[in-house]
Amino acid sequence: MQCFSIEVRMTHKQKVLLNDRRYEKDQRTADIMWYFTVIAIMIAYMGLFGLSTFSARQWTREIGVRKVLGAPVAGMLPKEFLILILLAILIASRLAWFGMQRWLEGFAYKIEIKWWVFALSGLLTMVVSILTVSWQSIKAALMDTVRSLRSY
Repeated sequence: MQCFSIEVRMTHKQKVLLNDRRYEKDQRTADIMWYFTVIAIMIAYMGLFGLSTFSARQWTREIGVRKVLGAPVAGMLPKEFLILILLAILIASRLAWFGMQRWLEGFAYKIEIKWWVFALSGLLTMVVSILTVSWQSIKAALMDTVRSLRSY
């Protein structure tokens, strides 16, 4: 009973300070996670850029043959990348939802994780991926056809 009376006599500012101290570790963890998230996104983007560059070099002859046969440049975008990226988004969204749900269980105030957060991040990932792969594919498609067919 003594502890309860001390809690009641605390001012609002004291309660806020006490609550801030409880979540100080979580704030530091969030800051560290932010930095590692940025680094992971940059590494993933560089990997996607490198993979699309490597694949575009391998597709150079195929793209040259398609151009000679009259295929439009827009139809030469590789669909395999998009399928792999969509699969990765589905797996990562599931894992992130379970991890966030488990982490949020320990907080005093409960919140629901909204589906649109995952949809928005997946859409942003798809846009960046499409731009990267399209840029490399269009670059390979606009290359001189004779040189691309002669190089192999």
